[in-house]
Amino acid sequence: MFGFLNINKPKGMTSHDVVAMLRRALKIKQIGHTGTLDPMATGVLPVAIGKASRLIEYLQENKGYTADVQFGKVSDTFDTEGAVKDYSNKKAAKEQIKEALNNFRGKIEQIPPAHSAVHYKGKRLYELARQGIIPDDIPKRTVFVTKLELVEFDEESQSAKLEIHCSKGTYIRSIINDLGLTIGTGAVMSGLVRTKSGLFELENAISPDCITDKAEAEKYLINPVEVLSYKCYELAEIEYKKIQHGQSIATDDFEDNEYVCLTFNNELCAISQKQENSNTLVTKKVFIS
Repeated sequence: MFGFLNINKPKGMTSHDVVAMLRRALKIKQIGHTGTLDPMATGVLPVAIGKASRLIEYLQENKGYTADVQFGKVSDTFDTEGAVKDYSNKKAAKEQIKEALNNFRGKIEQIPPAHSAVHYKGKRLYELARQGIIPDDIPKRTVFVTKLELVEFDEESQSAKLEIHCSKGTYIRSIINDLGLTIGTGAVMSGLVRTKSGLFELENAISPDCITDKAEAEKYLINPVEVLSYKCYELAEIEYKKIQHGQSIATDDFEDNEYVCLTFNNELCAISQKQENSNTLVTKKVFIS
């Protein structure tokens, strides 16, 4: 099997739980997900099957989310899974929230939550947090938020829903925690749905329970060329044989340094890159033998 499954991760399962479940069902070890979702989150979890795991680095990294927010609270994990406590009696107001959101669009710096899978001096931060160790020198990371909108707000319950489009590695609960501190009410994330990951969309995602064996998986398996954002070049038979034998091919169809999907009968054979100042496509990864 060679392709991707667009899994709708259920709440309560880790991303690794989903991978383990698919490995058992398909009896294939070479399976991997493209980006961790916290157990409390649901939504799009692209899973690479077989040799497609070698394509993960070439997938688009932009993400989309909807997040539920509860104002007036704070938590050590920045969400309702941690130790939640009251923060302020101050009430959040709709216009105040919309104004504060301006601070979190574009290029921003974040300090990852202490309860996260980020590595710190050889250990994951959540491992240290469980020992009561919260480092005060966690390195900041630069992320990009292209869309951040308030789509719902209930003044009485002090709850809201945000829509976010962002780069890989963005911690939504950190944005929510910082938003609460900015407006002075405190805020925790009470729910999270990943609505997109690159070209994978929630409306096309399936439950992992749908995948009971290889025959069922084949019904939902996505051809890699459908989720890679590169142009395709359909190989002639003589070119296909060159790729099989580790040789390069030549074409003037692409820009210098551009990545290209080489296909034969619409099946991905290799990822290549146009060499600078040359008509040569240099093969980066081959999926045929």
